[in-house]
Amino acid sequence: MAIITCPNCGLKNRVDESRAAETQPVCGKCGQKLDVATAESSASNGHPVTVTDANFETIIADTRPVLVDFWAVWCPPCRAIAPVLEQLSSESGGKYVIGKLNVDENQQTAGRFNIEGIPTLLIFKAGKLVDRLVGAHPKQTISQHLHSQL
Repeated sequence: MAIITCPNCGLKNRVDESRAAETQPVCGKCGQKLDVATAESSASNGHPVTVTDANFETIIADTRPVLVDFWAVWCPPCRAIAPVLEQLSSESGGKYVIGKLNVDENQQTAGRFNIEGIPTLLIFKAGKLVDRLVGAHPKQTISQHLHSQL
């Protein structure tokens, strides 16, 4: 079961992904067609989405701003900002998406964006890189950068 936020009205819809292959799911409120391919990027469960080399393009193609945290398990500053990103994700209200990409496990994407220091936070809008924050920043700073893209 996936939860997909309607791009038209913002309603969170539960969608059975196995049935979605046979029938086009639509929003229960406004009838807008829902894109099951972006279900993972909806982050409607209040937690950051796991971003990988394989799903990166799909995640950042979202029309909402998408913040991708390039991090690693062994990085203390990455662990320090993780709760902040959890909070921002739970407070997003479907307005933006927070994702986390482990640089050790996804070196192709990390290399593509020349990630030399972590944490690095990249903000995308409609698939285009629009902002970059390097290092651990306070919640207010990250939030301001995200909200400037709304």
